[in-house]
Amino acid sequence: MAIKYHPDKNSGDRKAEEKFKEINEANEVLSDVEKRKKYDELGENWNSYQQHGGEGNFDWSKWSSQGQQRQSRNQNEDYFGSGGNFSDFFESIFGGRGGDGRGPGQRSVRPMKGQDLQAEMELTLEDSYDGVTKQIVLNGQKINMNLKPGIYDGMVLRMKGKGGPGKNGGEPGDLHITFKLTKHLQYDVKGNDLYFEEPLELYTAVLGGKLEIKIFNKTLKIPIPAGTDSGKTFRLNGLGMPFYGKTDVRGDAYVKMKVVVPKNLSEEEKELFEKLSTFNKT
Repeated sequence: MAIKYHPDKNSGDRKAEEKFKEINEANEVLSDVEKRKKYDELGENWNSYQQHGGEGNFDWSKWSSQGQQRQSRNQNEDYFGSGGNFSDFFESIFGGRGGDGRGPGQRSVRPMKGQDLQAEMELTLEDSYDGVTKQIVLNGQKINMNLKPGIYDGMVLRMKGKGGPGKNGGEPGDLHITFKLTKHLQYDVKGNDLYFEEPLELYTAVLGGKLEIKIFNKTLKIPIPAGTDSGKTFRLNGLGMPFYGKTDVRGDAYVKMKVVVPKNLSEEEKELFEKLSTFNKT
């Protein structure tokens, strides 16, 4: 970058000149531990203050033009000449002299927001379906989180002000919680729709009737037409997963019939099936 923005290659380009000053300042400050320390203490005029023995009677108003002259004399010797009229480039990082009227050697303390923190939390599908209250501990403090229904896998919620502490009176950071839904043994989720299988007795599949099913905490009976095949899927409107933040708005549930063949038949049942089989052949 020093080569790219060097004044010899950018004659008359004020922007390139200012950029070169910033690069020069970075090299001066960051390449030397002692200079870095002085910069932290004195701001951008650390070098001139050092050259004058740290005396308080130095005329700071003349430093800028003097620095420019030194910069002009030395810039052809190397790409990082000592001295120079450094910009405000590092003031926001090091807290050097700000534009608040402070004198040399006085740091302007700027409020800084605290660090944002990341966390993960596991929820069950039941938690997402009905909503749940979870308790977390932050810095020894117990906090109850009232989670609305409809939280989905990978969703991120922000808890404002629950992150790292601020500096110099700055506000604290935020806490970002990513939710992971544990896999359910019965239900699959696609978007806001639920998919699951339900066993269906052979007699009901053949003759028709009512089938009682349960979706989490809801129990209902659905009509089964006579002659229902195994694999037949019924759609139950509005009984799927809720949409987060939308009251009473849910996806659909899809229940797939799995016809169960009876086992351990009694002698009477076997005779009836044999008669039925003979009847169908005729």
